[in-house]
Amino acid sequence: MLRAQILQKLVRARTLNVFLVNLNKFFLVVHGLILPRPNAEKQGAVALRSPFKNKPRYTFHMKSSKYNLVDWFQNVVATFPNHAALQDDHHFLSYRELDALSDQIAVRLQDCRHVAILMEHSFEMIAAMLGVLKAGAAYVPIEPGFPSRRIEIMLAEAGVDQIVTDASHADDLAGLSSVAPIDVLLARLPKPFTPRPIASETPAYILYTSGTTGRPKGVCVTHGNVCHYVRAFQHEFYPDPRTRMLQSSVCTFDIFVEEVFTTLLSGGTLVMPEGDTRRDFHALMDFCARHRCTSMSVFPVMVERMNEEGVVPCGLKLLISGGDVLRASQIDRIRDKVVVYDTYGPSETTVCCSYYNASQGEALADGTFPIGHPVLDTTIRILDKAGNEVPEGCVGEICIEGGGVSLGYIGDHAKENEAFVTRADGSRLYRSGDLGYVLPDHNLAFLHRKDRQIMIEGKRVEPDEVESVLHQYPDVKQAAVVVWRDQMDRSHMKAFIVFRNGQSGLAGLKPFLARYLTPFMIPEQFEIRDRLPMTANGKVDYKALERSLA
Repeated sequence: MLRAQILQKLVRARTLNVFLVNLNKFFLVVHGLILPRPNAEKQGAVALRSPFKNKPRYTFHMKSSKYNLVDWFQNVVATFPNHAALQDDHHFLSYRELDALSDQIAVRLQDCRHVAILMEHSFEMIAAMLGVLKAGAAYVPIEPGFPSRRIEIMLAEAGVDQIVTDASHADDLAGLSSVAPIDVLLARLPKPFTPRPIASETPAYILYTSGTTGRPKGVCVTHGNVCHYVRAFQHEFYPDPRTRMLQSSVCTFDIFVEEVFTTLLSGGTLVMPEGDTRRDFHALMDFCARHRCTSMSVFPVMVERMNEEGVVPCGLKLLISGGDVLRASQIDRIRDKVVVYDTYGPSETTVCCSYYNASQGEALADGTFPIGHPVLDTTIRILDKAGNEVPEGCVGEICIEGGGVSLGYIGDHAKENEAFVTRADGSRLYRSGDLGYVLPDHNLAFLHRKDRQIMIEGKRVEPDEVESVLHQYPDVKQAAVVVWRDQMDRSHMKAFIVFRNGQSGLAGLKPFLARYLTPFMIPEQFEIRDRLPMTANGKVDYKALERSLA
C-alpha cells in the first residue's frame, strides 16, 4: 500500500518520463553539461592501466574535496532530474522523485543527531538514508535479521535519537528507542524542507564491525570520507548515467556504501532486487541479465560461484571483488568475459584504499592476487612496529593515509582508537593490523592479520568477541575459539567449551549466542571438553588446540 501511495504521488507517466530521460541526456551531452572527466594525477605505484580510461565516458564529478554528500547529490538531481535513480522489478524512481521523497523524510528528522535505519532493502530505505543525511544527522544501518541484544548494544552506544523502520518491524523495536515507521513519516502532509549547511567533517554514518574487546565497535565515517571515495572510484572506473549498479550487499557492510553512493553521485541507476532474489544465486544472475546491470561489487565467494558455473550476466562490464583475498582459481573461467578487480580496504578507511585489475594482472606464488595500487589521493605505507617504513619486499603493517581515514570508533574504545595516529602535520594515519609488503612493480601484496581477526563470508569477525559472548553464558566455565582454514583458504571457527554441568548447557548455548551474534559469527563446530590445555603462564594454550584440529 505504501509503495502504491508513493508512486501515485511521485511517479509520472512512465512513457513520458522515458522520453524525457533520453531527451535530457541528449541535450546535456550536446551542450557539454555532462563534463568529460579530467585527467587525474598518476599515483606513486606502477599500476595496470584502468580498462575504462580510454572509453568515451562522461560522468558527474565534484572537484572540491570539501563537498558534502547532500550538495553533491543535489547537483546530480539538478543535472539529471528525470533519469532513473532507483529501479526494481516493477518500477523506477527518477532523481527528482528520490529527492522529493528524501525531503519528506528529512523534514521530520531535523532535530536528530544519530538515526538508526532498520528496513528491508527498498526505494524507501535509500530515501531514508538520504533524508537522514539531508537533516544533518548520521545514519546507523541495521539489518532486520540482527540479533536483538546486538541491536540494543548498537543503539545505546550510538545514542540513537530515532529508528526509521518498516511497519513490519516496528513492534519488534518497541521500547528500544523512538520508533518512526516509514509509512507514518510519508503519510503526513508534506512540509517544506529547508536545507542546512553541512561541513565535510560532519558524520555521515556509523558502521558497526566486530570488536576485539568482546563487543561491536562503530566506525564513524564523514561526508568528506565518502566524497573522497566516490572521487577515487570515478577516477578508476568512470561511472556515468549509463552505469547500472546492482545493489546486492547488506547495508551493514561498506560494499553497500560503494554500490549506493558511487552510483547516485555519478547519475547512474541503482538496480535493487527483492530479498528472495538477492538470496538466490540463479535468480540474482537472471535479474542482473534482465535489467542489464553493468557493475557488481561482491564478496569473493560470489565471484567463485560465478566462475564455477561460468556465469557472467549479459551486459555486465565490471565485477569488483572485496572483503577477502581473491584467488586466480576463482576467476579463471570468467576473467576474459568481464573486467574483474580485486580491492582492499578496512571500513575504518572508507570502503577501499587500493585496487588491482585481476583480469589483466598475475597472481602471486600462493595463488592470491595483489591488492594493487592506492586509490586516488591515498598513500599506503608498510611500517614496522616503531612506525618506520620498511624496505621494498620486507613485511610490515599496512598503514593508510588520505581522505578516507575516518574519525575512528565512537564510544568507549580508547584502546582500539590507538590504531588512528595523528601526525605532526595534522594528517591522520590508520594502522590496519594487516601485514603486507611492496612488490617489485610497486603494487602491494596482502599476507594476513597480525592478530586473530578473520573474514567469514567477506565479513570481519573477531574470535575474541565470540569468546567473550561464550563466557557470558552462565553454564560455561571455560571457552576458547580456534580458527582453521579449509583447502580454499576460507576461515572457519571451532569453539572448545568446558561446562560447569557436563554437556547439559549445550542445548541452550546456541540460542543464547543467537541473541548477541549474527549467524556468520557463531562457530560452525563445538567440542565439549573436561578441561582446556593451559600454558605455563596459566593461559589457554591455543597452539595445542590448533594441533588437535589436524
